This record gives sequence, C-alpha cells and structure tokens, in this order.
Amino acid sequence: MTYILAIDQGTTSSRAIAFNREGEAVVTAQREFTQHFPQPGWVEHDANEIWATQLAVAREAVARMGSLPAAIGITNQRETTVLWDRASGEPLSRAIVWQDRRTVAICDALRESGEHRAIEQATGLVLDAYFSGTKLAWLLDQIPGARARAEAGELAFGTVDSWLVWKLTGGRLHVTDASNASRTLLMNLSSVEWDPTLLASLRIPAAVLPRIVPSAGVIGETDSHWFGQPIPIAGMAGDQQAATFGQACFEPGQAKNTYGTGCFMLMNTGHAPSFSTNRLIGTLGWQIPANTTWCLEGSVFMAGATVQWLRDGLGLIERAADIEPLAASVTDTGDLWLVPAFTGLGAPDWDGHARGVMIGMTRGTTRAHVARAALESIALQSADLITAMGRDAGKPITELRVDGGATQNSLLMQMQADIAGIPVLRPTMTETTAFGAAALAGLATGFWPGLDTLAACWKLDRRFEPQWSDSHRTAHRARWREAVDRSRGWARD
Repeated sequence: MTYILAIDQGTTSSRAIAFNREGEAVVTAQREFTQHFPQPGWVEHDANEIWATQLAVAREAVARMGSLPAAIGITNQRETTVLWDRASGEPLSRAIVWQDRRTVAICDALRESGEHRAIEQATGLVLDAYFSGTKLAWLLDQIPGARARAEAGELAFGTVDSWLVWKLTGGRLHVTDASNASRTLLMNLSSVEWDPTLLASLRIPAAVLPRIVPSAGVIGETDSHWFGQPIPIAGMAGDQQAATFGQACFEPGQAKNTYGTGCFMLMNTGHAPSFSTNRLIGTLGWQIPANTTWCLEGSVFMAGATVQWLRDGLGLIERAADIEPLAASVTDTGDLWLVPAFTGLGAPDWDGHARGVMIGMTRGTTRAHVARAALESIALQSADLITAMGRDAGKPITELRVDGGATQNSLLMQMQADIAGIPVLRPTMTETTAFGAAALAGLATGFWPGLDTLAACWKLDRRFEPQWSDSHRTAHRARWREAVDRSRGWARD
C-alpha cells in the first residue's frame, strides 16, 4: 500500500488522485458532470450523478495503480446541500449548489428580524445564501412532508462529504467533518457542536443532521462491493480547508488563495476561533489529533467561472487557456472594468443583490481588453480579501501561496502580485486541495509521520514579485471600487 487515494469532488468535476510518500500526484482520473440552471440565480447538481462520476474515477485510479490505497481522504465542494431518504438512499431533489441564490429572501428576513446577529456571533459566518443552512431550510419548506419526515428521523442532510461517505459505506455512516460543519450556519464555532439556538432559528430538526467527526482519523471503511476489499476512510475536509492544509500553512499568519471556480483565501489564525471585524468569516480549518486549527476566510464567487463565461457564454475564446495570450496582447484594459457579480458579491461586500457589470467600453474596446479585464477582476477581488485579512490580523500578509488550475496562468499570477503588492508563491504541485485530503488521511494512518514530513513535500516553482509603484496600485484599486459600487443592488425588487 504505497499511496493514499484522494477523492476530490468539485463544483464542475469529480476527480481521484493517487499520492505517493513524496507527496507527488502519480495518477489522476477526472470526469465532468452536469450543471443545472433551472431559474435565474439557481444552480443545482444531480447528487446521484456526483456519486456515479466520483465512484468511476476512484475505481479508475485504483485500477491504474494496480493495488488498493492505504487509505482514502475526501475533499469536497463545501456548502452544496443534499437531502436524502435514509431507507432508500435516494435524494429528494437535486442538490442545491453553493453558488445558488434562491435563499436570499430567507437571509433578508432573518436580518430584518435581528436574528442574524446571534447566528453570526455563534458561527463566525456572515448570514448569506452561500451557506447550506438556509438551503436546507428551503428544501424542508418546499418539499411536501419533508419537515415532518426529517423530524421523524427518516431523512438525512449532508454536504457532499456526507453524501459520499454514506454511499461509500453502504449507508452505514452519516457523518461530516468539523471543517464542513462550520460552513452550515448550524455549528457553533467555539464548541464545534450543532447549536440548538441556530437550529431553532432556521427550523432545522436535529434528527436530520450528521455526526461531526475530526478531519483526520479513521471513521470507517468503504463497503467491499466498491473496490473488492474495504478501504479505510481516514481524512475529510472541505476543499478550501484541505487546500490550506495541503499548502502546509501550519503556522498562524500563513495564507493561501485557491483559484478555481471561485477564489477562496484562508489564513491560519491558530488554535482559537477567529471572528472578523472586516466582513470576512471565521471558519474551522481542521481537526487533527490533539490539534484544532481555525482560519479566517474570504470568498470570491466568480474566478475561473468568469473565464468559463467568456468561453461558453460569449464565445470570446475557444479554450480557457486561450485567455492568457489574448489578455497579454494588450498592455492594459483601456479603463474597461468587469465586475463578475453574476451570483452576487462575496467577501468583503456580501451583496446578494449585486449583478455583473462591464463598464468603460468605448469604440476602441476589443476582445483582448475584455479578456484582460476578466483576469484583473480575479486579482482585484482577491486583493480586497488580502487587505481585509491583514486588518483583521492586525498586520499585513507578507506573501501568498497559491493553487488551483488558474495558477498556471502566469499573467494572472503577476497581476495578483502587482495588484496586491506582495509576492505570490506558486508551488510545483498545484493539486493542493486533493493533497490536503490525502495528507489528512495519511497523517491519521501513519503514512506520513507528522506535519514536518508533510511540510517538506511543499516545493516552490516560481515566485512572482510585485512590479507596480504604490501610487499606481492605489489609484487602480480605487477605480475598481468605483466599478464595484455600480454593481450593487441591481437585482433588488
């Protein structure tokens, strides 16, 4: 058993990656699955399709390795919400994806009643439709008989980690790890337990909830039907916490940014909960033996998804990789600004009614200017998070570790360094989300003996140094904030 298998269930694809003891990805299998957009602002997945694609790639990876892994680690898109029947194992509806905005009205009502203050103080989160608690409340309200069945213990709720463990174990385990639980609006960040007051605010029956388990530890085994023999399931973490762990951000003050469908920046804040005063969120990073780590997080909803929109929605590029040479063909955006608030604005603005804006167009605006403005929007949104995070920490972030598919775009990475004004460090292995899940499972099973061994797996590929003057950076970011202000409140009735 010379490898750990990471199950990396993302927003647009299911992947399985085998990691050896040096932390190298030796086999990767991947399948995309269907995105459903039944109404404006709604985003759904078929939970059975998620399971089918994830099982297929896991089996493919194991077959290509020729042996069973020492353990399985799971990482997942976090706030996506699944509700299923315990007896049949069938979902009651499509999963509601983290990007979905249908519960903005629920959040508005809680804010108007003043209940949001207690929710935010207990969870460390900002009350927003992004998180899974209001999605679950909506399902229980909208599906006939669901709330009564949930109260009777007939239904199970989970984020994607819970769903996968349920399926992998043949329905024997209904669990979630502490990092995923901290994203629900239902877990008390300090006690790391489901909070009865929070459940009452959203009318969630406790009987529907999974058991909270540590991020590293053997929680059970796969059903022998799936791989021929049982395999220990020994690590679980939400994708961004897993990426932070995989980036070896083990010391307070270390920060990483993941460039995926969205951008997610986390900073290790140590062994006590952190509560933001700059409209970021406090979240649990990971629980490993004798060690719980908390983080501050900022979320950008549209990053790689903005490039997908240029490709699929506008047809400006044929492949995502085409954006880099197209954007590099002009030296600036010509004062064109794209605010990709297609699903509202995340941190630090938190405006569920904001919508996308492209402003500053002239007769001289070209495809290249739009492409460059799209890349800049990713770096600008992330720079806003860096600023807010530094304020919360009481000292500026001095460097940023990066991962995710878009980090291969060197133009974007240089933009990030220029706009944020700090060095950007790209590691040789950018599959840090999957590696984080593998690392948690490997730590729990002794495959890797400790954090020092895991830290040694992190190796630098390239360091991007900022090249802009402070005055140019300040003016550029001020102009960006003007554009952001134009996007606010557009979807309000």
